[in-house]
Amino acid sequence: MDAPDYFQFFGLEARLSIDLPDLENRFYRLSRQLHPDRHAQAAPSERERSLEASAILNDAYRTLRDPVARAEYLLKQQGFEQSKQAPAELLDEVFDLNLALEELRGGDVSVRSRLEAARERFLALLQETDAGLEGLFGAYDRSPAPAALGEIRAALNRRKYISNLVQQVESELNP
Repeated sequence: MDAPDYFQFFGLEARLSIDLPDLENRFYRLSRQLHPDRHAQAAPSERERSLEASAILNDAYRTLRDPVARAEYLLKQQGFEQSKQAPAELLDEVFDLNLALEELRGGDVSVRSRLEAARERFLALLQETDAGLEGLFGAYDRSPAPAALGEIRAALNRRKYISNLVQQVESELNP
């Protein structure tokens, strides 16, 4: 069974902003229809199709209910790849952060306050990026265009990078 378009699987238009209660209702309805227990007495090929469809349903639901995962999925469908490049405006902060992390790993606990401040700064940047993404999602849904997807790709790359920085700091502060 080829993996279907997740949006089509749920009977939804490919959009970045979706009605989550509606998605959940569709998920439960499809779950009841496709669940392997409903096909326990069926032919082996039908049971196999039921298992595959249930797996796709679960993957699709996990992807579509999360706004970031949904956007990543849509971008991948449209041929936009993820970038590993650090956002240029953060390079100085990342350099300072890496120095502080090395100092902490070397036993200098006096840098904890700098790391805590950096974590708070990155958390604020993450919130700012998420708010910007909401606006970009709405703009794309109103007028789907490749240029809008490029902006979304850049914002998601920035978000992922910042999220990784937060995780790095938190893992060092709370081993």
